[in-house]
Amino acid sequence: MTSLSLNIRGMNRNSKERLSLSVYFFLLGFGFASWASRIPSIKENFDFNEAELGSLLLAMPISSLIGLPISGWLVSKFNSRIPLFASFVVFAVSLYAIGSVSRLDHLVIAVSVFSFCMRISNITVNTQSLALQEKRDKKIIGSFHGLWSLGGLFGALFSTILVRFKVPMIDHFLYVAAISLLAGILAYPFLLKKDKSEVGNKLVLGKPDPYILYLGLMVFFAALCEGGMFDWSGVYFKEVVGEEVFTLGYLLFMTFMAFSRFYSDRLSEKLGLQKTYVLGSLIVTAGMLVAIIFPYYWPVLIGFSLVGIGVAAVFPMTFGLAGKSKKYSPGMAISIISTYGIIGMLIGPPLVGYLAHAIGLRYAFILFILSGLMLIPLSRRLFALEESR
Repeated sequence: MTSLSLNIRGMNRNSKERLSLSVYFFLLGFGFASWASRIPSIKENFDFNEAELGSLLLAMPISSLIGLPISGWLVSKFNSRIPLFASFVVFAVSLYAIGSVSRLDHLVIAVSVFSFCMRISNITVNTQSLALQEKRDKKIIGSFHGLWSLGGLFGALFSTILVRFKVPMIDHFLYVAAISLLAGILAYPFLLKKDKSEVGNKLVLGKPDPYILYLGLMVFFAALCEGGMFDWSGVYFKEVVGEEVFTLGYLLFMTFMAFSRFYSDRLSEKLGLQKTYVLGSLIVTAGMLVAIIFPYYWPVLIGFSLVGIGVAAVFPMTFGLAGKSKKYSPGMAISIISTYGIIGMLIGPPLVGYLAHAIGLRYAFILFILSGLMLIPLSRRLFALEESR
């Protein structure tokens, strides 16, 4: 790990800032995937049914939603690196706590703190990414989100190996927390400084800004789909497909989403943003149809891979557009549209749980098809609004 610090010190300032921020994007994806890929283990350890698991997952978006005014205040009062580091440390520690608790109330508290700190960390890393992009002539946000997904891929792969060798969850999460804390501490001194915005930092109550509204709704449906896949793909693979190594479906989803995000900036520049939204929507729909109609090993792997490709570009494109808001600073705009995403995660995973309890997990995944299709009319309205300005 000390080589990381030495390598960063040998770079110019812009490269140092980009590499250190890349470390945080990667680690956040790594930590979140470690949690998500172990949800079936938590379900088994606490003997939850689908509805009870859905209720536990409800704690995550609720705690994240509570963090909205706090995260907005933090990015307006401080340089984003300060709340990023503080929230990241607690994020890593709370992940270990999730793996170590044995009481339900302690689990709910640990999951809530984990989600709350992840919320603040995600807003601050994206605020930093917009500030770094402003210093360059080309789009780079997609590559940062690709690193988040790549971290998720490594987290899922690491989880798959540990599950196969029956490593206890408490040891698994201890390894992840220790790696994250050490790398985060080494990268922190090189993060971008003095990125606090002087204007657009106040949340204006009243009629919603149409531009932010459409961006928020697209993030809402993307989060409903992406968050649902994070939380339920492993359960689907274990209980519908019947595979014991339940992390494989999640692993393929993360793999294709990660590598697609590295090309999302290039794709959106070639096709245009609106066509990229439509293409992603159609790919999500096709992938989920394959997984639902043919609930077998290879078709589900292919279907989940297509869903990963389809949702890959939505978050980086939408966050990039948020930075162009005429009403809010980049940090505040990201905080607002992230709230829509949190609500999507608030509704999505628990709703899948309740639908699965009522009609079966296989057919509950139709919800993701509907979410993907909503990107088409929303993107059309957004770009029609831009043209009219």
